[in-house]
Amino acid sequence: MSYTFPVTRNPNPKPKPNSSELVFGKQFTDHMFVMDYDEGQGWHDGRVIPYGDILISPASSVLHYAQMMFEGMKAYKTEDGRILLFRPEMNARRLNRTNERICMPQMDEELFVSAVKATVHEDKDWVPDSPGTSLYIRPFIIADDPALGVKAAKHYRFMIILCPSGPYYAANRGKLSTTRIFVEDEYIRAAHGGTGYAKVGGNYAGSLRASQKAHECDCNDVLWLDAIEHRYIEEVGSSNAFFVIGDEVITAPLAGTILPGITRDSVLTLLREWGVPAIERRLSIDEVTMAAKEGALKEAFASGTAAVISPMGTLRYLGEEYVINNREVGVHSQRIYDTITGIQTGKLPDTRGWTQQVD
Repeated sequence: MSYTFPVTRNPNPKPKPNSSELVFGKQFTDHMFVMDYDEGQGWHDGRVIPYGDILISPASSVLHYAQMMFEGMKAYKTEDGRILLFRPEMNARRLNRTNERICMPQMDEELFVSAVKATVHEDKDWVPDSPGTSLYIRPFIIADDPALGVKAAKHYRFMIILCPSGPYYAANRGKLSTTRIFVEDEYIRAAHGGTGYAKVGGNYAGSLRASQKAHECDCNDVLWLDAIEHRYIEEVGSSNAFFVIGDEVITAPLAGTILPGITRDSVLTLLREWGVPAIERRLSIDEVTMAAKEGALKEAFASGTAAVISPMGTLRYLGEEYVINNREVGVHSQRIYDTITGIQTGKLPDTRGWTQQVD
């Protein structure tokens, strides 16, 4: 099914920022997408309108019971001027898995992708072209019924906003660099039966205290352990974690507590195509620290939309620090990063059908 949306152009367009000075998530484009959902009517009245503040009731469900979700994706400009999205259908599927978990309505995958393309098309001049930059895309849904009471809402608002962005980690401007990671042994991110696999705001709000602890130790992010034993590795920050021990690349299985990352899936696909053993299994922090002591921990990295690949150089756990690969970017990290970003920006051929062009 084909979808089109009316466009109201912004009468006061903003000046474009210098693409070589962009930071992540600070500046927003001239337009946004809005679509409503009503029980019995479904999703309706999708439109592209000028970017601006929104009006909601102070009794809206999202403000009191956090019934909301969001996605994260990017648009890239190629050397010949095309605008590419990376696996947007995967974001649509993940949106629906999240919606099912928090009792929000499903959305046709093609409707989601069409809305993203329509919004990016209207602000295609905002897609930066400097190395390491992209147009970050934030689709989200909020429940805005003006009524108190713990129950699923009957009205929702789907929106998309865009922001031209530089590297997620400022130190990565121009090249990859390693990060310092704090292993959290007190707080947890998710538990079985919870919302760990869903992309909901509450997961991120609950992570802020651990992030503060990490920053107090001069670390960039948090490595999360499981909720029951505080032993098994789950995610790093809001990204999936990979550890290269010996000849194997190991990552946590999708067992309901970690986010099914689109970059994660791409990493596993590439590694297996290259003949690299890529294992999905439980991995304890004790196994990692022992491997570090014995020299078997060759490298470690996080994968996600924001940073694509973020190599780890140091793990801080229980007051001790474990250096990984002399704090240098590993062979796998660099190859995966170069391949994925090469496909995203059109520098490498897309032989897997991972990109979609915005007309």
